[in-house]
Amino acid sequence: MSGRQMSILVGLVVVIAIVSNALYVVNERERAVLLKFGEVVSTDIQPGLHFKIPVVNDVRRFESRLITLDSSPQRYLTAEKKALIVDSFVKWQVADAGKYYTATGGDEFSANSLLASRVDNGLRNKFGERTVFEVVSGERDALMAEITKELDDIALNELGIHVLDVRVKGIDLPPEVSNAVYSRMSTEREREARDHRSRGRELAEGIEADADRQNTVIEANAYREAERIRGEGDAIAAEIYANAFNQDPEFYTFHRSIQAYKNSFAGKEDLLVIDPESDFFRYLKNPTGR
Repeated sequence: MSGRQMSILVGLVVVIAIVSNALYVVNERERAVLLKFGEVVSTDIQPGLHFKIPVVNDVRRFESRLITLDSSPQRYLTAEKKALIVDSFVKWQVADAGKYYTATGGDEFSANSLLASRVDNGLRNKFGERTVFEVVSGERDALMAEITKELDDIALNELGIHVLDVRVKGIDLPPEVSNAVYSRMSTEREREARDHRSRGRELAEGIEADADRQNTVIEANAYREAERIRGEGDAIAAEIYANAFNQDPEFYTFHRSIQAYKNSFAGKEDLLVIDPESDFFRYLKNPTGR
């Protein structure tokens, strides 16, 4: 290769290097600023192919998509001076690339740190103006909308950041308060349980007493009815016996004597000591009983 060809080749390489350094691309997912010796000369460069002066100009690109700032749980006091542990997150994106670069140097970590401090101050102030009920359920949506608007105005003016949403993921009591609340709830539940058990025993005793009373009344009524029926049966039996005796006194006496013999000698071990000449044996000696 001749010297002239070598010079042309070197020239082409230099031209390519200068052109490659002079051209830059900003895609749709980015925001960019153009610097001249470190000073911002052009902000919010649109997506596409652009030209810059090598060495003199520099380009800084930033993420234009939504970024989530997940803050660590913080302790806030409500209007009643009650402590709450609040866990929140923020959705934001770069709105003014020039102001964003000036305030944060284009560092996302620095932007999150600055934004987190402002979120913390905003939530602390809003929680301090409201009661526990209001921040937990009563005005929670209104609180989030209010803090989002105020924080968006501040962040856009100071950091070039657009805050789209501020949300509270969870609200908890501090551990020491949670333990005290749990202990109080446990004590209240034990008291209610004792009260229910006491009422249950009282109801059980009342039911048992009523059942015993009803049992006594039923047994008394049954005994009275049984005695009445037994008396009526005895009266009817006596009448039958009397009628039978009047119809045939001799047969009635014979039948009664046979029944007496049967009942007296029902068992093998039965023993009867009586005078053989007694009237008890008269039907054993003579069928006519004479």
